Amino acid sequence: MGWRRRIVVGGFGIGAAIAVGAPVTSAAPLESVPAECRAQVMTALRAIEPAFKGKTRAVPGSNVGSVEHAITSYAPPRLHPVAEGTLPSVTAGAKCPPEMVSVGSRFCVDKYEGSLVARLADGTERPFSPYHTPSPLEGTVYVARSLAGVVPQGYISAAQAQGACRAAGKRLCQPVEWRAACSGSEGFAYPYGPTRAPGKCHDTGATPMMTFHASTMKRGWGLTELNDARNNQLEGSIAKTGAFTECVNDLGAFDMVGNLHEWTADPNGTFQGGYWLDTSQHGDGCAYRTIAHAFDYHDYSTGFRCCADPTASATPRLP
Repeated sequence: MGWRRRIVVGGFGIGAAIAVGAPVTSAAPLESVPAECRAQVMTALRAIEPAFKGKTRAVPGSNVGSVEHAITSYAPPRLHPVAEGTLPSVTAGAKCPPEMVSVGSRFCVDKYEGSLVARLADGTERPFSPYHTPSPLEGTVYVARSLAGVVPQGYISAAQAQGACRAAGKRLCQPVEWRAACSGSEGFAYPYGPTRAPGKCHDTGATPMMTFHASTMKRGWGLTELNDARNNQLEGSIAKTGAFTECVNDLGAFDMVGNLHEWTADPNGTFQGGYWLDTSQHGDGCAYRTIAHAFDYHDYSTGFRCCADPTASATPRLP
């Protein structure tokens, strides 16, 4: 399998460079990628291997179009730790809540990108705006929801997303779980298949940073601009969950590429899948990931979805 490296102006961040389509270099020779970065990619491959081990697939894992090949096609130009996690064992008779789908009977994943409700101290729940960061309020708990046809929650940090998933009786997905869920039962590079099909997912659209903050681009955009509530209200920016009806895998999970970046449980700070202005600069399709952000970082492009352990039948778990 071939290797290539993409270098994004501005490093690992998503700021000005990605928002306006930074130049990308590809097909760098293997020797030019630091050994520790190659090792990190191999760790990611080993982590996802159990998901498809022994399975006859339409596209073998060594071939172009598989999630494994997509993983090996991108290595970061410098090392930043990623805690991949471990795929859970298969659960016999695994069952998931109706708003989630089963991934190989190993774990459950939300069908849609997460939205929030605010649960007040008296137990009542109120809608929460997807255009604002869920700030801590005494007696208020933010609870994750997985719903079709709603604006998903942007402006959220991994720490806040983790808390919202826990409040819903779920958890943030481990990085390896997220990739396994995205690639479906066949382990494709994209949710919908082995070949990129522009427009099937929300992978292009309006550029809010240039629309509202072009005058400050030269000095560099900060958290104030990146968390401007107008950003995701611009026509052509974020889409409602499930609006791109072909951006779905064979398990029934929507929007796992594009629309919003999705945080994972990596405490080092990793979000995956890309957003509507970038689904390829840090990897392709289900292999896309951005690293080196703090767990409490948030901006208009950061969202999430939850995972959970399935309920088990009376039969024992398989190895």
